[in-house]
Amino acid sequence: MTNPAESAAPVASWHPKTLIVAGGRPAHGLDAPVNHPVTFTSTYHSQGIAAAGEKVYARFSNPTWDPFEQVLGALERSELPALVFSSGMAAIAAALSLVPEGGTMVLPAHSYNGTLGLAKELETAGRFTLHPVDVADTEQVLGALQGADVLWLESPTNPMLEVAELPALLAAAKAQGVLGIVDNTFATPLLQRPLELGADLVVHSVTKYLSGHSDVIMGALATRDETLHTKLHGYRTLHGAIASPMDVFLALRGVRTMAVRLERSQANSQLLAERLAAHPKVNVVRYPGLPQDPGHARASELMDGFGSVIAFEVGSAAQEADAVVAGFGLITAATSLGGVETLAERRARHASEPATVPANLIRLSVGIEDVEDLWNDLSQALERI
Repeated sequence: MTNPAESAAPVASWHPKTLIVAGGRPAHGLDAPVNHPVTFTSTYHSQGIAAAGEKVYARFSNPTWDPFEQVLGALERSELPALVFSSGMAAIAAALSLVPEGGTMVLPAHSYNGTLGLAKELETAGRFTLHPVDVADTEQVLGALQGADVLWLESPTNPMLEVAELPALLAAAKAQGVLGIVDNTFATPLLQRPLELGADLVVHSVTKYLSGHSDVIMGALATRDETLHTKLHGYRTLHGAIASPMDVFLALRGVRTMAVRLERSQANSQLLAERLAAHPKVNVVRYPGLPQDPGHARASELMDGFGSVIAFEVGSAAQEADAVVAGFGLITAATSLGGVETLAERRARHASEPATVPANLIRLSVGIEDVEDLWNDLSQALERI
């Protein structure tokens, strides 16, 4: 009996909420497993001249990677499988390798600080030149594309939650021969699919929403371009940035529940953002789901939801924000995001954060707990300042 999850025709018509559950499954059949087993091996039986597609060695491929790569590729609306990497930073490093020697990369001034840190290190080493921009200012970004080689985008940005006009920016990049790369970690393929909007490459920290349980470090890349896919697969093979089979197994298990997790965490985020915006101890709330947010209209038009990250400012100094974070009981003070549990941190505690990130800004990654329990914890912590 043929399994639709392993035949290409029906998958294209499936809703993403169906795809994350049904995609990448073993073929149906009597006594067949419902889930792919984990394959622990470093090498495969092989002799003679290696044929195309032959496994040979586990740095090249692993059967446990296949279902995850199939599902993520299909979620990003590519006919090619995604490529898993050992971490989000490994995936970012592979993507940054595409900037030509001596080239120029345009990127948001507010981006994930790991991306900024590695990009600045490469610039210092003379590999390429960086051109930071306000990604919410479409005209500024368009102006920066002149003579650029790569356009790197985040939308919403980390941690300021600025929303980019992705279709216009990616169309302009393509028209000028600029490679368009989008970090889609915050939005996930359930809320936006950059390849459909003209991106050449999509980056994910699988650690976050895709795996969703704060127990996996992993990254991934997705593209529709076969030449680019082959090049990045070669980079992964030669640089050795491969994912553990067990991590990929756990990540796929996490993906299966992403739709329901995201639905709950987004609903919680909307209510918490509204209440934070009305709280007298809160100065500013950044969340695209709020009508007064600068990115609201654009996110409403371009995205299928507003995500589950809120940024808000309290008091006037770092000490007051630190006091709020220290006062949480239910909410966990920790970095990262996208897990089932709610996490919070003052982002500027990291020396690598851009200087334009306010010292009193708290990033809240909202989980799936009862929203009233979350609000009670936020409320009592805010009363400490």
